[in-house]
Amino acid sequence: MKTESRTALNTRLDHRDPLVFDTHELGRRPGALQRLTRTVDAPRDLGVPGVIGVPEGTPLELELRLESVMEGVLVTGTARARAEGECVRCLEPVGQQLEAEFQEMFSYPDADDRGRLTAEPGDDAEDDEDRLFVEDGLIGLETVLRDAVVLALPMQPVCREDCPGLCSECGARLADDPDHHHDAVDIRWAALQGLAGSLGDGEKDDMSGDAPRSADAAEKQEK
Repeated sequence: MKTESRTALNTRLDHRDPLVFDTHELGRRPGALQRLTRTVDAPRDLGVPGVIGVPEGTPLELELRLESVMEGVLVTGTARARAEGECVRCLEPVGQQLEAEFQEMFSYPDADDRGRLTAEPGDDAEDDEDRLFVEDGLIGLETVLRDAVVLALPMQPVCREDCPGLCSECGARLADDPDHHHDAVDIRWAALQGLAGSLGDGEKDDMSGDAPRSADAAEKQEK
């Protein structure tokens, strides 16, 4: 079963979406350029869920270069925002400035990879599966942005490179107490101590049980 293609994610673009851009001004003359800057609210789930990402609504700065080429619009851009997560060693909050660069080709629906006109867009579904298209002069950057951000973020964020993490015994944060330790007990000695304790309890029981029998014996002798 095939996963949802990037083409499917690029359909029904809404011009009101802050991550949708209008290329009509650029036109279809090869070599035409357009530079754009835009600050938008970050969409939800922008990053690695449960690890680190850009919080929803955080200002996301975009610098874009749109270039008209034979087969479509080549978009080159940089995204900047603040990412937040938690240290994988000590679980403390982690924050860092993110800068993600990306480049993506948005093809004209009526042109192939060499800029030649085709009869109908999407004739070859397999070729189109990983392609993004210009739709009615609009391009959507959300899919491209998500891919770029995930690649730019650390998969195992740490609060500092030498973070010692948490104590495996009690969970204490070792950075707060560098001298933190637990007395190590050899499990072989621990077993012998347990055995000795069991024997000691047994001797006490025997002694407590002997006292009544000794009294009975003394009473019989007197009779």
